[in-house]
Parts: sequence; structure tokens; C-alpha cells
Amino acid sequence: MFEGFCGNAHVAGALEQMLASGRLAQTLLFAGAEGVGKATLARRLAAEILPDPARIELDDLSLPENLEIVAGREKLAPEKRNEDPLLFASHPDFVTFAPDGPLRQISIQQTRLLKERSQFLPNKGSRRVFLIDRVDRANEQAANSLLKTLEEPPDHLILILTAENAYDLLPTIRSRSVPFQFAPLSPEEMARFVRSRGLDHAERRIALAGGSPGVAVTLDLEAYDKRRSAMLALLRVAAGAAPFATWLPVSEAIARSRNEKLELYLKVLYELLRDLLLLEEGAGAIRNADIARELEALAAKVSFAWLRKAVERTDEIARLIRRNIQKSIALDAMIAELRGS
Repeated sequence: MFEGFCGNAHVAGALEQMLASGRLAQTLLFAGAEGVGKATLARRLAAEILPDPARIELDDLSLPENLEIVAGREKLAPEKRNEDPLLFASHPDFVTFAPDGPLRQISIQQTRLLKERSQFLPNKGSRRVFLIDRVDRANEQAANSLLKTLEEPPDHLILILTAENAYDLLPTIRSRSVPFQFAPLSPEEMARFVRSRGLDHAERRIALAGGSPGVAVTLDLEAYDKRRSAMLALLRVAAGAAPFATWLPVSEAIARSRNEKLELYLKVLYELLRDLLLLEEGAGAIRNADIARELEALAAKVSFAWLRKAVERTDEIARLIRRNIQKSIALDAMIAELRGS
């Protein structure tokens, strides 16, 4: 039924049964890793519900023109963004609300607009479908505002929420949603997907994507290698395998790169820490196999306790991102703490 959708057959099958029985829940929660197909399946589901669905795919947030819109809004003053909350609505009855602004949050202005638009009757047919992508990025005000819509949604409205971790949401939002957990694709599914797309550097993309086809498609390997080099330098210095002076030019370069978000570096840092843990414990295949020797040398210098502390500090920085912390200062502090442990 869901043409072109790859993986998570258990979720697709359950939704097909709901549609076939005429008992599709009004609020659906799709949870799982970035790029695993949550928003893609939401659009495929909407295409089965709404008349004239061809324009729905124009709201794919990974399309270059949509990425440009989201990036351009980061430069706007907060007042401008508040006056014109971000949404995508190429199809009159399908609306996508996406994280907005430098901190990429779902705002109170967006959820108020969602509540207002939810009352509009369908342009054609009997349904409207709203996708709230990355609802786990809603701030407290926005989450509470959204909850009011979830409590009494209009009969014609289907709400689809996506989140990486359902437990980052308010319990009251979870309790009003029918949850679906998306699993990473198997290596075989990923291989078929990458072949079908004709992607270059197929094996490396499969390894780094971690079972997420969306990541395999959008991964910029050149940018990834640049961030990996920086985070590998951080880990070497933090582990005492290199002098602090070697980190200073890297830190300065990160501070100067205003367009490079800290969360992009943290994603790479998590991957490196995962690989170090696997090497330290002698279990499983690493994702950054092309630098295996460097990682093996570093793994020999750190303990499980050190790795656990490094993950905890990375988690702490990730939580502080929404407070607009300084990238280089946060990473410098992490190094200083780990070198002393």
C-alpha cells in the first residue's frame, strides 16, 4: 500500500489494517531514530487518505528547497518568525509543522496556528492530516498548547507526531496517542535501499547510517569527515593521548564556523564513543572502520568508566543546546573534565 516505503513492515502493516477496518486513530505517534522513515511513512499514509495526493511529497523536509527555507529562517529576527510561524502546506489538506529557528524548536506560535487551522474543514474529501515533525523539540509552552488540540481534535483531523524518543514527550501527550516504534533497518534492507537509490560509497553510507535510510541518502561524507576529525582530536586530548595545545586550533575553527551547529558535532562524537566502547569491550562491528587503527589505539588508553563519563558529558551538552551555549566553551570544558578523570 505505501509505495516506495522501505523497512518497518510491522508498522506499515498495522496502519494498513487500521485503514482497511476504517478505524484509523486520530493521533498517531511515530518514534524512532532520525532518518528511519517516520515522516516518510506519515506522508505515504496521508496519500492513502487524501484526494489528489501528488503534492504531499513536496513537503519532504529533506528536499533542497525546503532545507533552504528552514536555514533561511534562522537569520530572521524572533519577531519575524513569530509573525509568520513555519509550516509547509503544498497540499491544501496536508500540513507539516517543522522545528524552526536557530535552536530548531516547535514554537508556541506554531502550535497556536495548528489549533486554529485544525478547525478548518477539508478542502476535498473528509479528512485533513497534520504532521508535527520532531514534536520532541516542542518547548514547554508549545507542548502544553498542543495538548489542548490533542484532548479534543475535530472529527476530520488526523494528527501524526514524530519523535526520536517518545519518552521525551509529556506523559499526557503520549497517553493521547497511538504509538508506533520504528526500528533501524537490517543490513540487508539497507543494502537493497542503497542499491535502489544508486548511492555512492554504498558500504560506508550503510555503516554510518546505522539502519536509517534517510541518513544514508542525506549524509555529506566530506562534512562528516571534517567533523569527525575535530571530534577525534577532542577525544585524543581528553584521553591524554595528545597535548591540549593540539586542540586549540580545532576549537577556534569550530567557534568561527557559525553555520556548523554543535548538534552535528555531537552526533559524530556519539558515533566515535560508540565505536570506542565496542573496541574496548571487544564486541561488534564499528561504524568508522576506515579509521579503525586510530580508534583501536585510543580505545587502549581509556576505560569503560571513562567512556561512560564521556557519554554523560556529551548528553549534558546535548541538553544545553537549546539554551544556545557557546560551542567551543562547552567542548573545552568537557575536555578539561575528562582529562582530570
